Amino acid sequence: MKFRRKSEAAAEPEHAAQAPQEPGEAGDTSDSQPTAGSGPYDVSEVHDGLERVDVGALLLAPAPGFELRLQVNEETGAVQSVMMAGPDGAMEFQVFSAPRNGDLWSDVRPQIAEDIARRGGTSVEREGRFGTELACQMPVKREDGTDAVQPSRIIGINGARWFLRVSLLGRPAVEPESAQDWEDALSLVAVRRGDQAMPVGRPLPFVLPDNARRAQ
Repeated sequence: MKFRRKSEAAAEPEHAAQAPQEPGEAGDTSDSQPTAGSGPYDVSEVHDGLERVDVGALLLAPAPGFELRLQVNEETGAVQSVMMAGPDGAMEFQVFSAPRNGDLWSDVRPQIAEDIARRGGTSVEREGRFGTELACQMPVKREDGTDAVQPSRIIGINGARWFLRVSLLGRPAVEPESAQDWEDALSLVAVRRGDQAMPVGRPLPFVLPDNARRAQ
């Protein structure tokens, strides 16, 4: 997996940070590849022996054909977003603190839909592998200034005092029936909430992996 560092405003990475490949990572030719799980999991539930990449609040299992991209604030060094990218799309992760018991996804889903409508987009609910999700269409500007529409699928998963929000972009957003590889990768994700007290809805922090290094 490749780790790409991006400044907050940059459209393309200025620096790349690469971690040494381990058995089972993208590009490895061994037969030891992760298989789809029934997660996402709480980190306390993970006992499958898979080598996951630790980015703080998330532990991600390498998957063939995907690379991990981290958006990093060049001034502070803080990791601001985590994304898995492939040749036909991308999957962005956000994770938040949540109540011990409750359904935060049911609470925030209408708020997301309202925000999308306020910005000129549309969204409809659909049932998917992980429950109710939002299929969205957002107007955007291309680099040349012309108008376009960006499709996405937003998936929400309630966990043990955490809430995971996942946005699928590209082909897995417009062809959900062909997105099994993406959904399998999501099903292997583990979330580390931590024991500290924090308000509901606060983002859980990401960190640059210890074995990542900036390319020269």
